[in-house]
Amino acid sequence: MSVAPPVPRLPSLNALRAFEASARLGGFSQAAQELNVLPGAVAALVKKLEEDIGAPLFERRARGVRLTPLGERALPGFVAVFDSLGQTVRDLRREAAPRKVHIAALPALAELWLAPRLPAVRAKHPDMDISVTALEVPPNLKRVPFDLCLFYADAADRGATVISSDELLPVCTPEIAATLKSPMDLDKVTCLTDSAWSDDWRIWASRSVNGWEFVPKGPIYSLYSLAVQEALSGAGVLMAHKSLIEEHLRSGDLVAPFAMSVRLERPMSLWSLPGGRGNKAVDDVTLELKRLATLND
Repeated sequence: MSVAPPVPRLPSLNALRAFEASARLGGFSQAAQELNVLPGAVAALVKKLEEDIGAPLFERRARGVRLTPLGERALPGFVAVFDSLGQTVRDLRREAAPRKVHIAALPALAELWLAPRLPAVRAKHPDMDISVTALEVPPNLKRVPFDLCLFYADAADRGATVISSDELLPVCTPEIAATLKSPMDLDKVTCLTDSAWSDDWRIWASRSVNGWEFVPKGPIYSLYSLAVQEALSGAGVLMAHKSLIEEHLRSGDLVAPFAMSVRLERPMSLWSLPGGRGNKAVDDVTLELKRLATLND
């Protein structure tokens, strides 16, 4: 009677993913953010993997973790494997739904720039299935199921398409603007600030008024769209990104009380994985958004 040898059991896929992400990103917390789980769950999965293989992959320290020599040697292979797995899944999705495009965008860009233009994109491409997810930071397109990213970013570093440059400028209702004779009058009024762009006031002031170290006094908002609505209601002066409030400037609901504006260092950029270009749906959306952006230039 033949006896079949036992089949070696592979470690769990989740444990392998936890190790790869932790090693690539430099810690359990960073991996947890990418994997959308708690850091403790990542640590437990890595610990289980170490028990399975019989050796430590990380050195635990007071200020984080560091790869052991064994972990360092293993990392490139795991990165290649998960990159390949991600590409295969993307290829499957694109073949199954060739006209589906999922865009990851900065919340303010998703609400105030992208959403108003999506009807025009769909009108030109009625067979297109476009979805949008708002994220605070650009995702790693190799590991998440997004086709395009729309963020303020250095286009050259990512091989991105520059959609539009942008400018910083204070805006407010015409009634408030009538009370402002010079930038120094901003010390006397309520200034509205977005928490994600809290440095915008300093950037504008220092570049517009010879190094002026202006500190705004007023509420801080976690949603830029809410700050815009507050400015429209007359709550104060908002440090605005021009591309996001152009409609209100054209209508006259908001005005720029001063002539000085400051160009943002990072333009609004749209990119996909290098392999994403050549995908017709991704190319169609990119070209149409670029065309729509030029209509306001």
